[in-house]
Amino acid sequence: MKAFLLQVASIVRRVIGAPDYEAYVAHVSVHHPGCAPLSRSEFVRDRLAARYARPGSRCC
Repeated sequence: MKAFLLQVASIVRRVIGAPDYEAYVAHVSVHHPGCAPLSRSEFVRDRLAARYARPGSRCC
C-alpha cells in the first residue's frame, strides 16, 4: 500500500509540475559523486525560483 501511495504522489507531483527530489538526488550521486546534494527544502526553493524567474514563463 505504501509503494502505491508513493507512486500516486509521484504522479501528482509530475502533473502539477513539482520538482522531483528523488530524481535529483539520483542524478547527483551518479553524475557528480563528489558533490553533496541540496536538502529537500533547498532543492524545492531553488527549482521554484528558477521556474518563476524566467521571463515569459507566466501567462499573465
